[in-house]
Amino acid sequence: MKHLSLKTIDKSNWEDAIQLSVNQEQQPFIASNLYSIAEVQFLDNFYAKGIYLDNEMVGFTMFGIDPDDHNYWIYRLMIDKGFQGRGIGIHAIKLVIEEIRRMNDTNIPLIMIGYHPENLAAKFAYQKAGFIETELSSWGERLAKFCL
Repeated sequence: MKHLSLKTIDKSNWEDAIQLSVNQEQQPFIASNLYSIAEVQFLDNFYAKGIYLDNEMVGFTMFGIDPDDHNYWIYRLMIDKGFQGRGIGIHAIKLVIEEIRRMNDTNIPLIMIGYHPENLAAKFAYQKAGFIETELSSWGERLAKFCL
């Protein structure tokens, strides 16, 4: 595989991020990147990053410390429809985990993720990356945890 990396979403690449999209059947499972970029402006300790394959943005992620439970959460992770099915998602999840490990100076023990129960691609990708399913949330998402 080519080199995969994360780069902060800023004024130089936000328009690339909002051009990314998932397959039509996946669209009900995830908020738009434009919404996520707007949302991250109002969340302390959260980061929006482009997922790059060499110099091309192929995905988007948003993660940070949730103000309610004080664990790290991956709020968004998507791979553009033109790049799905190549294992990029699993590698991107592992990159996010490594980024969180680098910034985790307060020894937060968990990374949490929530996904739609019918989103089997997300379920299997997170399982392959080491996440363990925990419960169904009150808002209807399947939750999974990764111990740091």
